[in-house]
Amino acid sequence: MDQEAATSTEPNRQDRLNPIVFYGSAAGITAFAVLTILFTDAASAAIFAVLGWISSSFGWFYFLAVVVYLVFVIAIGLSRFGKLRLGPAHSTPDFSVLTWAAMLFSAGIGIDLLFFCIAEPVTQYLAPPSGDPETLAAARHALEITFLHWGLSGWGVYTLVGMAMAFFSYRHGLPLTIRSTLYPIFGARVRGAIGHFVDSAAVLGTVFGIATSLGIGIIQLNFGLNYMFGVAESTVTQSLLAVAIVIFSAISAFTGVERGIRRLSEFNMLLALLLMLFVLFAGDTIFLLNALVMNVGDYLSNFISLSFNTYAFDPPTDWLNAWTVFFWAWWIAWGPFVGLFLARISRGRTIRQFVAGTLILPLAFMMAWMSIMGNSAIDLVMNDAGVSGFGQQAMDHPGSSIYLFLESYPWVGLTTVVVTILAVVFFVTSGDSGSLVLSNLTSILTDPNHDAPAWMRILWAGIIGVLTVALLMAGGLSALQSAVVVMGLPFAFVLFLMMLGLFKALKLEGLKEDSHRASIAGHLSGRTGGEKHAALNWQQRLSR
Repeated sequence: MDQEAATSTEPNRQDRLNPIVFYGSAAGITAFAVLTILFTDAASAAIFAVLGWISSSFGWFYFLAVVVYLVFVIAIGLSRFGKLRLGPAHSTPDFSVLTWAAMLFSAGIGIDLLFFCIAEPVTQYLAPPSGDPETLAAARHALEITFLHWGLSGWGVYTLVGMAMAFFSYRHGLPLTIRSTLYPIFGARVRGAIGHFVDSAAVLGTVFGIATSLGIGIIQLNFGLNYMFGVAESTVTQSLLAVAIVIFSAISAFTGVERGIRRLSEFNMLLALLLMLFVLFAGDTIFLLNALVMNVGDYLSNFISLSFNTYAFDPPTDWLNAWTVFFWAWWIAWGPFVGLFLARISRGRTIRQFVAGTLILPLAFMMAWMSIMGNSAIDLVMNDAGVSGFGQQAMDHPGSSIYLFLESYPWVGLTTVVVTILAVVFFVTSGDSGSLVLSNLTSILTDPNHDAPAWMRILWAGIIGVLTVALLMAGGLSALQSAVVVMGLPFAFVLFLMMLGLFKALKLEGLKEDSHRASIAGHLSGRTGGEKHAALNWQQRLSR
């Protein structure tokens, strides 16, 4: 018993901080935030200048990259390697499918679903990238674009990162970090400068991605508080909200995955489902169901052309920067965060189960949510003269869109409270998951099931809050979007290395399995055949 206790506690004594990644990343992010706060105008100009260069030079790359990631993970899931478990062959999943779906949904989408479910479909209807606005074709195409931005392409990024990290950590015992996925390429060198660089890039992308999500949510929550209680919409208010969210996120992260994050995710999934059903049955139910079926068909039938449409002959540069390029960079920036979190909660599932679950489960909810909410909003703009200013308001102030939208439904007081609760809990689940992941990325953990100490999670929650406030001061939503496009680019290249590393490791797994089968067959054949036949099988086994 004493020996067992010593064995269980020994790894904890060996877990430690990764000083190069932690201090380097934390210092760089803090310096950026402080300089942005002190020199707001100069920082804002620099961010937008870099954005312009990346968009003009690498916009095509973002389009191509997300398609390649998606094709790769689907091919792996359908291949012979799909039956391999993310862990030992006898392992079983730690969470039920429902709990697992709720956790990946809350961590992977979060507050942004509330922000964009009304604002994006209405904007694409009133100001599409091509074609005439405010037509039936525009209404139909608006949901196609919305589905593209929130559908399979983005979740392909999460699936790639999560699958690679879980495979190397739970099947081969490597640390649950990005550098582990590159071991087949660089070998032991991943423990040196190469590994530090890769993990630091992942940390930077993660921090800016989470800060953008929280900043967008704070803008929306600030409007909600102004709408309900008359709280002023200002940078001061948004800074106070950031502090409050950081505190709640730190408390939730302190309790760990199995308690705080799990329970909050399940609660928010249920609350979002109830709000969606309310809009469905309080509105024109038959129209919304018909529209949902049509939107799914449009998206699936036009997926390839939508994914490769860079508008090369007449590029709407501002639109691309604000929408498609931004979304692809955002998904990539969130890749390390959500990927590590997915790996953390997916031990014991097969690769095929993991790929199918992470692509299909959130996609199904997203399509239902975006179609029901988006088509209801577009129908309101098209047919209800009493809210003629709603569409323009949703475009100009997207944070207000869902509150203004719910004014046309009964029980507006109750639904407004529900949206605000959803926003707060989505805040907390994104913040606590993010601080947990960042802590693990900047630590050296001997066991992938271990988490970094609580003080590190609290510290990272605070750093995220400071960066969020800095970006809000530097230009609000535009600065948040621009920073993500800039910081997502380095990690986009890391993802290609991750694909190569995973492919090499899976190929080796296949060779081992083939060799094992052949050796068994040869052994059995050698026992029942003659000496010449046995020698031939011995030579075959040796060659393998």
